[in-house]
Amino acid sequence: MWTKLSADAVPVVERFDWFNDVVSHSLMPLALASERSADFQAEAAVLDLGVVQVSSFAYSHVRSRRTPALIRRGDPEQYQLSLLTRGRMWMSQCGGEAELAPGDMILWDTSHPFEADCRPGKGTLGALVVQLPRTALPLRAGRIDPLLGRRIGAESGMAAILAQFLTSLGTHGSECSPQELRRLGTVAVELSAAVLAQRADAYGELPAETRTRALRERIDVFVEHHLGDPELTPGLIAAAHGISVRRLYLLFREGPESVSATVRRRRLERCRDDLARPELAGRPVHDIAARWCFGNAAAFSRAFRDAYGISPTEFRRAAARVEQPRQPQQSRQSRQS
Repeated sequence: MWTKLSADAVPVVERFDWFNDVVSHSLMPLALASERSADFQAEAAVLDLGVVQVSSFAYSHVRSRRTPALIRRGDPEQYQLSLLTRGRMWMSQCGGEAELAPGDMILWDTSHPFEADCRPGKGTLGALVVQLPRTALPLRAGRIDPLLGRRIGAESGMAAILAQFLTSLGTHGSECSPQELRRLGTVAVELSAAVLAQRADAYGELPAETRTRALRERIDVFVEHHLGDPELTPGLIAAAHGISVRRLYLLFREGPESVSATVRRRRLERCRDDLARPELAGRPVHDIAARWCFGNAAAFSRAFRDAYGISPTEFRRAAARVEQPRQPQQSRQSRQS
């Protein structure tokens, strides 16, 4: 569960000092300055994933410095990987320097000095920070250090998958059990390691298990993005990832379902979601089924009933009843009173 903090609960004159304390305790000691310290706004939240911690921040303009003296005062000995979600940011560490826009990521090491300037524009800057113990990453410091303070674009590939994963944690992390969060912590480490290894041209140095899990993540995202393609077959999936169909089957053999069963389940989930959408209430069931590559209406109905214990039409009616506004009942109660 996300542990949330807000400056709204703090007197205005104390909010900037409060934020300084939050950052020092949740990330590391920093020297902060702001042109908005008199009317500072900030929110913070922390999600414990076991081996790693993810922090979410929203705050007014801040300039920060990590000096040798502050490192001596407190050093968690971590790599911290940040995804900028709103605003602009400049950072410099160990000879690396970068200007970031929303969607960009950047890595820093808490054991080295750095400088940063976070400029939110209107409102507050937003960022998600993954705190990775150096011992958790299966890469040598000599491979990682050249990446410090440099922009990591998340437009495609493993970096895009990591960015989507972090964004999903922000949205759905509170819905997960402690056991699920620990598993997600392992995923966070392995995705981060895969991204950094690719950037450092050291992907082959990752443990085989880490490379395998990263490949599964890439395949899962590929499948999700191509569910509406009738040509989505094991052969296409394997070819898109440069592996044989046999290797693809082996990757899925350790899971609860086959490749084809995974595609079929996700397509049924998309159909279920569409059937529950009020704006699609006028679209025939068979059209929705066809949109997600179920060409035979009778076969789709049987598959849907097998998966959810109810026919598509019955599900749509039940979903519509849940969505119906309660205004008429409230009006009757008002007239009775």
